[in-house]
Amino acid sequence: MTIGFSPRVSRAARSTCMLCVAGLLTLVPAAAAARAERPDPGPPGGAAAAGPSPLHRSGTQVRPHPGAPPVPDVSALSWVVADAGTGDVLAANDAHRELPPASTLKTLFALTVLPALPGGIRHEVGPEDLSGIGAGSSLVGVVEGQTYRVSDLWNGVFLNSGNDAVHVLASLTGGWSATAARMQAEARALGALDTHVRSPDGYDAPGQVSSAYDLAVFGREGLRRPDFARYCAKVDALFPGRDGGSYGIMNTNRLLTGADGVEPYPGLIGVKNGYTSNAGNTLIAAARRDGRTLVVTVMNPQEGGGHAVYEEARSLLDWGFEADGEVDPVGSLVPERARPRQGPQATPAAVAAAKPAEDEPGWPETGAILGVAGLGAGVMALALRLRLVRDDGS
Repeated sequence: MTIGFSPRVSRAARSTCMLCVAGLLTLVPAAAAARAERPDPGPPGGAAAAGPSPLHRSGTQVRPHPGAPPVPDVSALSWVVADAGTGDVLAANDAHRELPPASTLKTLFALTVLPALPGGIRHEVGPEDLSGIGAGSSLVGVVEGQTYRVSDLWNGVFLNSGNDAVHVLASLTGGWSATAARMQAEARALGALDTHVRSPDGYDAPGQVSSAYDLAVFGREGLRRPDFARYCAKVDALFPGRDGGSYGIMNTNRLLTGADGVEPYPGLIGVKNGYTSNAGNTLIAAARRDGRTLVVTVMNPQEGGGHAVYEEARSLLDWGFEADGEVDPVGSLVPERARPRQGPQATPAAVAAAKPAEDEPGWPETGAILGVAGLGAGVMALALRLRLVRDDGS
């Protein structure tokens, strides 16, 4: 989605649009932060009372039929293989183990912020936008004083894993702490209860963790959104440089690009890789074959060097496609409240998902966003109308 304006109203439109975005999102952080500070709820649907699901057990969980292919032996501390269409988890190892996510956390950042920022908005970067970037961060090359389209910044996030681009986008939507609070609320709304957000770009921070299960939830949800799916599947793009020029950037997901000697995976459609010295290598990978899409997450392989995360994801994807119909699910990426009930009194899934209880994670924040979005749209329309009248009368 892009927004374009005629020259005589472009400045007013851009200013008013940014005012609307800021107004829309600055009312949300207080509620989101308050919710983020509460103790995490237990497993969805009261699973704790009925006993832990297989996904909460340690070790590898799989329910094979006779003759099913064996699960590959991989060294990652935690991993998940799931069907992106149904949400069924086909196999997992320590799925809910809380580990540092590195830049795979940018998937949650995108799920949270993408809907608020149309790609055609242009923004001149100020010094405050780039403050607080961690030492040694991956950067795409955002320069203070230069104007960028939001879509360029998203390319910088998805392809180059640019923490500088994340900082600018976060500054446009309420600031760093407010963005972290909204990400926390978004994670809870998606049923991702292992994730604790401290730094929206995935930079190592005390207490910041996620899990292979939660990352699979984020990857699956992202693929359901066209803008996210489009960005995460890009192999390369041009990024604005100084003096009106541009330079090429390439996706750092080597399973997608085939860079550095890693063979590209057939049918790969994203999603995001990450690395820090604390987290090790992490990866969310999705591939489509014969009308079926799998999402695989791999966290911190213990053997095989820096490219092991790609090779272990490759072997898990191969197994997932080969095991189609040969295993029973060991869990689901779909929150319990969103699953259709069985029997004659069943509530349709769409209704169940659209009308959650008022105290469920994320919904008060959603109500605030929708209310202020309407107000912001009215303010923008009025401002543009007044500017047009003023210009016509001059």
